[in-house]
Amino acid sequence: MVKRWLCRLQSALVGPSGLRCVTAARARATLGPPINGLVSDVGRMALKWRWSSAGLHVRGGGGEDGGGGGGGGVPRMTAETVPSTPPVGEAGGECHYDPEHARMEAWLDEHPNFVQDYFLRKATRQIVDAWLVSHATPASSSLAGPDSPASQGSSAVPCASRGGSGAATPVRKISAHEFERGGLLRPLVNTIDGTPTFLSPSNETSGSGCCPGGAGEPLSGPGAEAGSGSRSLRRSRNELRHLDEKELIFELVKDICNDLDVRSLCHKILQNVSMLLRADRGSLFLVQGSAGGETESRVLVSKLFDVCSRSTLQEMEKREEIRIPWGTGIVGFVAESGEPVNIPDAYKDDRFNHDIDAMTGYKTRTLLCMPIKDLNGDVIGVAQVINKQGESSFTPNDEKIFSSYLQFCGIGLRNAQLYEKSQLEVKRNQVLLDLARMIFEEQSTIEHMVYRILTHTQSLIQCQRVQVLLVHEASKGSFSRVFDLEASDLNSEDVDSRISPFESRFPINIGITGHVATTGETVNIPDAYQDDRFDKMVDEGIGFCHRSILCMAIKNSSGQIIGVIQLVNKFDNLVFTKNDENFVEAFAIFCGMGIHNTHMYEKAVIAMAKQSVTLEVLSYHASASLKDAKRLKSLLVPSAQNLMLHDFKFDDINFSDDDTLKACLRMFLDLDFIERFHIDYEVLCRWLLSVKKNYRNVTYHNWRHAFNVAQMMFSIITATQWWKIFGEIECLGLMIACLCHDLDHRGTNNSFQIKASSPLAQLYSTSTMEHHHFDQCIMILNSQGNQILSNMSSEEYSRIIKVLEDAILSTDLAVYFRKRGAFFKLVRSGSYNWVWEDHRELLRAMTMTVCDLAAITKPWEVERRVAELVSSEFFEQGDIEREELNITPIDMMNREKEDQLPLMQVGFIDSICLPIYEAFALLSDKLSPLEERVRQNKEHWLELAASRAKSRQQEKEESRVNNKDSIGV
Repeated sequence: MVKRWLCRLQSALVGPSGLRCVTAARARATLGPPINGLVSDVGRMALKWRWSSAGLHVRGGGGEDGGGGGGGGVPRMTAETVPSTPPVGEAGGECHYDPEHARMEAWLDEHPNFVQDYFLRKATRQIVDAWLVSHATPASSSLAGPDSPASQGSSAVPCASRGGSGAATPVRKISAHEFERGGLLRPLVNTIDGTPTFLSPSNETSGSGCCPGGAGEPLSGPGAEAGSGSRSLRRSRNELRHLDEKELIFELVKDICNDLDVRSLCHKILQNVSMLLRADRGSLFLVQGSAGGETESRVLVSKLFDVCSRSTLQEMEKREEIRIPWGTGIVGFVAESGEPVNIPDAYKDDRFNHDIDAMTGYKTRTLLCMPIKDLNGDVIGVAQVINKQGESSFTPNDEKIFSSYLQFCGIGLRNAQLYEKSQLEVKRNQVLLDLARMIFEEQSTIEHMVYRILTHTQSLIQCQRVQVLLVHEASKGSFSRVFDLEASDLNSEDVDSRISPFESRFPINIGITGHVATTGETVNIPDAYQDDRFDKMVDEGIGFCHRSILCMAIKNSSGQIIGVIQLVNKFDNLVFTKNDENFVEAFAIFCGMGIHNTHMYEKAVIAMAKQSVTLEVLSYHASASLKDAKRLKSLLVPSAQNLMLHDFKFDDINFSDDDTLKACLRMFLDLDFIERFHIDYEVLCRWLLSVKKNYRNVTYHNWRHAFNVAQMMFSIITATQWWKIFGEIECLGLMIACLCHDLDHRGTNNSFQIKASSPLAQLYSTSTMEHHHFDQCIMILNSQGNQILSNMSSEEYSRIIKVLEDAILSTDLAVYFRKRGAFFKLVRSGSYNWVWEDHRELLRAMTMTVCDLAAITKPWEVERRVAELVSSEFFEQGDIEREELNITPIDMMNREKEDQLPLMQVGFIDSICLPIYEAFALLSDKLSPLEERVRQNKEHWLELAASRAKSRQQEKEESRVNNKDSIGV
């Protein structure tokens, strides 16, 4: 019983739209306290219910029916209050409750621990993803209440398509709208010295605006400034002395709470503590190093040592930093133990360091040292006051006051440290963004890229040498190129003009760099001579000594090691820290992408150069010879009437190749293209020969097909006088398109290119062959000696190329199907206007299809001969698909279905040919013969189909009779 209830609960939680019909109260009770954070926001989605004619729906936010949640309008329903038989609603919005559901919910309400355990074990990723999606936008969060404008009309049910894959979970990203709450109005990109950069201007400091009186201003002073906003003037030190203990602590706590600069805050703490305890001076040490790390890595650091009432922050910051090991001396003991120390006589305590007094000339008598803890009880610093004024030692009451004040100081100090860390994180991100911008700004050559990497790395990390070693592709343990930079190189005269780094100036420490190149591990050596992997011989005779080394792998986006970056000898005899490693690691990622992209760019440049050379060679061999052009030029060109070029029944069966070329010349002459566009006659002859040469010797889609398409275009535009509609430029474009529309056809269609994953299919995803035909057309038009468009103006040239491209792509039947609906509508309604470019473009596209399919309009003998050529080419493609691609070809290309050719031709005529020729007959009665012959050829194919069906039936009868005779025998 319980299991059945729980299954229904899960089906109620997850549906076609993710979360379905869970109210906040029910979800809390159901899922238990640990997941209340998840389900409480379901309530903030302000689900409400309403009855409609379509059924019970879940609606988000407000709406026309009133407020959601606990507001007015329709009250929220539970399983107990929903009618037991609600009307059926639409999918994804319906919700059915019956008494059994009510009992189930009541039981779940009483057993929240069981439900929680069940949810954790059984809840799917889709449930969690749906919840995450609902939290991806502010509209579904607590920021936008049920009655707020942001929630009005917004759906509380997330889209089902967003659930599922964790990679699509929006909560892992962040919307730019989220930053509006923090008031982040400063620009991400700034301009410094005329250069765009992600770094903030230098006058923007982390503490600006946080310290009322400035970072270094002491608390007291004759002219204390007013704080920002409505904050009152600071009290002078004299006024503070007249306050009682509680008022004084309150005033001092207010003062430190207004400061988020760590050093300024520490200075105030020391001066305030000295005032509270009437001490002569004080010191404050901050803990460095993680509490969970090794004890040796934790130290106490102070720049505010021996601060008195007259000290200023500026004076203190000029002093050397003091570092005390963890657990050493009085301060170290307090930090380690977390207990205060009150020493009435410092010189009698063994933990006191007498050297400090000897260095400063100041005698320490009494000393009170106490830890500063955060809210978690972790020691984050130690405060120390020295020499109580007028008394011999610090009293227990002083300890109590000191402890009370330091509790507030711990909170303020932790907040200031967190703020400082956030500011440093912002600055670090700005540095990395700037490095990324620098790397991706210029990727022309590997030398330029590496030089930028070297200079910026040296500037960031401040070390003596930087090397980038590129790994040899064949041998991962060796390097193909080694680039280096020394700090002194940045001071040379040619540093600004230099665009490439030095190479191989310094010996390579192959023990360390080779190890990193092969393993990918990061190597950080504080003392090179103490590491066995370091080869000491690299320092011999060069006047250079390796001390500290940081070496890290550079990887590309695939994780492959492509290089190594090595930094040598950090300045001031320091060692490379974990922070340096983090910087170099992040920088190495950008470097890896930059180097990889530069390699790809260089390869692309080389490939383009090779392509250019190859294109030049192919263009030379694809172009007809000048000798052949002169021969064609010398031939007599018959008239169009003699060649029957105006006849729709034209047949080239008796034409030689020279005759077809002469016919093309005649069409160009009669359309006045040579005179109008100043086409050189010899260039035209050579171009025609080159076009013919670039048609392959395939069965159907060859030069003869292109010539016949051009002849049909010529006869249509002359018979209908459409040359007046198109104009000279569009007519020339259409004629060139007809002659070039199947250039370099391979005898296979677009579908085959995709199935075979040919290079052409990878180059063009749609209209694959048509794009290739257009490219070949442009190549020939741009080849030396074939430039028939060279005398056109730039505007005319651009126009004709556009017409050419549209016309050739229109020969793809997929494009025809996409466009013909709009064309048929225009024709049948008579609403066309050929002055409009979009209407004229449709007409050009449909005319190209009419000419391409023109064989279907020829006399029956011609049509049947051409159909056999087409089917033969199709069968050849089908044979290739069966033998090489191991797939069964479609019926049209299946040689085994050859007897079905007549019926397939009838289907081809009905679905593709007849509609377009009927439309053209409506446009011009001159084109009616085309429609008539299409219908006649359809009848011939039907007769042939019937004849073949009758023959097959007779063959079956004869076979049946023969089988009976053989059985009788």
